[in-house]
Amino acid sequence: MSVWKKLDEKLERYEELERLMADPEVAGNAERYGEVAKEHGKLSPIAMRYRNYKQLQSELADAEEMLADPDMKEMAEEELSRLRPAHKELGDELTDMLLAGPESDHGSLIIEVRAGTGGDEATLFARDLYEMYRRHAETKGWKVDVLEFSTSDTRGFKEVIFSITGEGAYRAFRYEAGGHRVQRVPETEAQGRIHTSAATVAVLAEPEEVDVDMKPEDIEMEAIRSSGPGGQHVNKTSSAVRLRHVPSGLVVLCQDERSQHKNRSKAMRLLRSRLYDKIQMEQQSARDAARKGMVGSGDRSERIRTYNFPQNRCTDHRLGESFNLETIAAGNLDKLIKSLQAFARQQRLDDMADEM
Repeated sequence: MSVWKKLDEKLERYEELERLMADPEVAGNAERYGEVAKEHGKLSPIAMRYRNYKQLQSELADAEEMLADPDMKEMAEEELSRLRPAHKELGDELTDMLLAGPESDHGSLIIEVRAGTGGDEATLFARDLYEMYRRHAETKGWKVDVLEFSTSDTRGFKEVIFSITGEGAYRAFRYEAGGHRVQRVPETEAQGRIHTSAATVAVLAEPEEVDVDMKPEDIEMEAIRSSGPGGQHVNKTSSAVRLRHVPSGLVVLCQDERSQHKNRSKAMRLLRSRLYDKIQMEQQSARDAARKGMVGSGDRSERIRTYNFPQNRCTDHRLGESFNLETIAAGNLDKLIKSLQAFARQQRLDDMADEM
């Protein structure tokens, strides 16, 4: 089935749900109305964009007809120069949304950055990655919330876990998962020698509570004393929280907040995302065992990018393309993100063609 046929079906279903929500019988049944409204809300982002796409398509057709009229040709060319790029960009976005799966519509994600080989320099690199993502998120107006972190003596991050919330945030960052490598002269290097260090990045879609079935009886909670910064407070109260999801064996620890209640809330968010990611990964492995070279396949040990400071070059190895490192480090990731999305889109379209 083609991408556009699938989009037609989604729009038809969305319009059917709109009619159902206006039906007095449905509106009078709270449970039924809730089910319809929930499905309507999930389809809304892609359906509304597809409506806009079809409107642009109609305007394009009208402008192309105007080209045949000498008196209207100049106006038509102006319209086409505006409409064609918008039409293509929206078409690409719709394809990404459709092929990426339901997780692409999540309004929030969690990124986990961990220092790898390279000692203190690796922790500084992990901090640089966090700052890069934070800056990009802030330029988009997305909210960044640090959930947990562990610092080194050099004020780098051994580990930092944070959420980003905003429309399109998951689609922007989903291809960051993997191994990142930096080549530069460390601040502590007296001889000026270039060192190579590494960090790993995990990207988890943050699901709504209804998307993951976490029964209270399946979760064990332990309150412990925080081991992080915070002065005398950490020695007086058991504010840190460790949660264990018994069926899966997943364990999370949050100790960033002074309040046990806030740490528990953050720990629940993190546990829910890790459980959701585990389920998605298991389903994807079963579904795509034969698929090769897929961007965003979830192989977090694979080196995906090298940041070469002496040459001011950031190379994404999946694309085989380099970008200006100074621009990337400043959080200006739009060009890189669009290239990755285009690459992944083509991979998925090729896979779809192979399956037909």
